[in-house]
Amino acid sequence: MDLDRKGFESFVESLGHKAFHGRNIMKWIHKHGVTEFDAMSDVSKKLRLQLAQTAEIAIPEIIFEQPASDGTIKWILELNDGQRIETVFIPEGDRATLCVSSQVGCALNCSFCSTAQQGFNRNLTTAEIIGQVWQVTHEMKQPLSNVVMMGMGEPLANFDAVVPAMNLMQDDQAYMLSRHRVTLSTSGIVPAIDKLREVSNTALAVSLHAPNNELRNKLVPINEKYPLEQLIPACKAYLRGEKRRKITWEYVMLDGINDTVKHARELIRLLEGTPSKINLIPFNLFPGTDYKSSPRERIDKFRERLVRSGLVVITRKTRGEDIDAACGQLVGKVRDRSRRQLRGLSR
Repeated sequence: MDLDRKGFESFVESLGHKAFHGRNIMKWIHKHGVTEFDAMSDVSKKLRLQLAQTAEIAIPEIIFEQPASDGTIKWILELNDGQRIETVFIPEGDRATLCVSSQVGCALNCSFCSTAQQGFNRNLTTAEIIGQVWQVTHEMKQPLSNVVMMGMGEPLANFDAVVPAMNLMQDDQAYMLSRHRVTLSTSGIVPAIDKLREVSNTALAVSLHAPNNELRNKLVPINEKYPLEQLIPACKAYLRGEKRRKITWEYVMLDGINDTVKHARELIRLLEGTPSKINLIPFNLFPGTDYKSSPRERIDKFRERLVRSGLVVITRKTRGEDIDAACGQLVGKVRDRSRRQLRGLSR
């Protein structure tokens, strides 16, 4: 489960077989959901025996399922070491979106996010990331139309495991998602955005939440290391050569914090010249927070000001709030060993 197409091909070649056998094995696992090597009927008996001796197909185990009144489903998955992560399935019309976690907890400590308050334990492996997609695809018995790397954790802080997992999501021998249907959400680790541009063409979403450095430093502490003067040019560069693509900016609406017309005007100036789509996200409550969501009328006024400037703006519909599956509410079960260490963020 840790292998993408290149990994499968290299692995079977190391066993003395031609690369195409690796693609066949990948197809059996991800397209057909097979977890027993003996069931792979077009793989030679010799290779199946070698696989049984040298490899395993290990999937994170679903230990809890909770449906919401709006059709959203949250699963808690347990990993081999007892850590737990959350994965959320969001149906809407003909769309089936899965929100996937990339870490056990999160080290970035964004003040308005419940996940961040749980601390950080470790990165997920590629197998644990793609295992969420595997489990839900076969649990729901339907293909996914979209995957968003917006669950627990900062995906770009786990670069080397996340990229192979996204490769599998897009591979026609696996989950067949187009590059426009896989979105990575980051808080803004600029060197990793630059690196991602070199190896992937997935859609990019950025947790912005503030139109100036002073406020963003308080809400998204990684901004102190990679301020807006670095983040915005990196995002523009990510779109270079892609005329039709946009950066999705996520902006949680916090009552009295970042939701005035003045903030809207600052945001317009900040994003000038950057192809953008803005998602306004009503804040989702969690225990212990002092934040409140902006009133609907203020969100509408904020949105109207942005739209008048020519920006594409969507007010995100809150999904799964009654089961704590909404944006910023995923907590899993984290044994925090980080004490807020930003590990691996200087790639």
